[in-house]
Amino acid sequence: MNGALILGGAHGSLAVVRSLGRKDIPVWAAVKDHPIAAFSRYTKKSVTWPGPNHPSAANFLLDLAQHEGLDGWVVFPGGDAEAQLLSRHHEQLSKVFRLITPPWEVMRWAADKRLTYERAEQIGIDYPRTYHAPDRGALARLDIKFPVILKPAQRLESNALTADKAWRVNTRTELMERFAEASELMADDGVVLQEMIPGAGTAQWSYAAVWDENGPLASLVARRLRQYPIEFGYTSTFVQSAVQERVEEAACRFLRSIGYTGLVEIEFKHDARDDRYKILDVNARTWAWISLGRAAGVDFPYIMWRAAAGLPVSPKRGRADAGWMHFSRDLPAAICEMRRSGISLRNYLRSFASPIEFACFAADDPLPGLMDLPLLFRRLKTRGSASRIKPAAAVSPAP
Repeated sequence: MNGALILGGAHGSLAVVRSLGRKDIPVWAAVKDHPIAAFSRYTKKSVTWPGPNHPSAANFLLDLAQHEGLDGWVVFPGGDAEAQLLSRHHEQLSKVFRLITPPWEVMRWAADKRLTYERAEQIGIDYPRTYHAPDRGALARLDIKFPVILKPAQRLESNALTADKAWRVNTRTELMERFAEASELMADDGVVLQEMIPGAGTAQWSYAAVWDENGPLASLVARRLRQYPIEFGYTSTFVQSAVQERVEEAACRFLRSIGYTGLVEIEFKHDARDDRYKILDVNARTWAWISLGRAAGVDFPYIMWRAAAGLPVSPKRGRADAGWMHFSRDLPAAICEMRRSGISLRNYLRSFASPIEFACFAADDPLPGLMDLPLLFRRLKTRGSASRIKPAAAVSPAP
């Protein structure tokens, strides 16, 4: 049986390992930074690799396939850099592996936010107002209504900005300072300056799917109900499947326009000022709450594996009101909201009433749940000591 190789990632990669392992599909994990998937009982083997940005990364995968007999295995990218590696080396790697990542001529529209917004404008999809400044002099003269956000056009390297996902900027002086800091981490043209759409995490919506040449094989719409930090959450802590036809229609129109195939999650934010759903990001890889699909009746990793392996797949749509929770982060988020009278204890407990999947805990696979907090503390410590600039508020969600 052809197995699966998971490259990098964190809780989304753990969900892929569990999904396929429960079907007796052999799964290997290639680990560099976040090892949580390696602790799963369903990971047959964990290998340390140089990471997607290393010059020899593609050759490492080819050598691994040759020496370990992984020809024909399906490769799942766990992060943006992993997805770009597979996409840019698609012709070479697809001779050995079954790739779920499209070639670069398609992938680039999802990988670079500047191109995402360009395509959105071409086909009439709303997106946040985005400003362009070729130099810092032009930046100082821009007509901007604050607050705004700075975020990376692509998340390929690990630095303070890519870790936070985005920075909120409240004044012109702060903008010049923060833009200078961001430019030290990446080129000026790698930083996106964008209006900040008002609204809490509940204004965040997503379309998640597996696509082939004919459209969606599996799909659902989800809404972020809690996040951490609660004001400008960079990570979802509680997500629930829902129905929102306007989000689904816009996402499908975007994917058809670029000829997309593979796993995908597209993020939108509802702007109450004009009642429009505006596209934020396209994640052409696994995402943190991908296991929500299992609770909603669409097991995304298994469906993707079957499609990549050339096996028949019957199209499915996920049901509403299923949940996904990252408990170790959701509990403090809920406590913060309770203190601010956002929710009651009874309302919080209702989160557990519907079918629910947890980011880490699973009765049949307990070790990742036990390792979640130690790994989180280690990452926060490493991130704090490695950060080159002062902490910033994150405003754009992580998948």
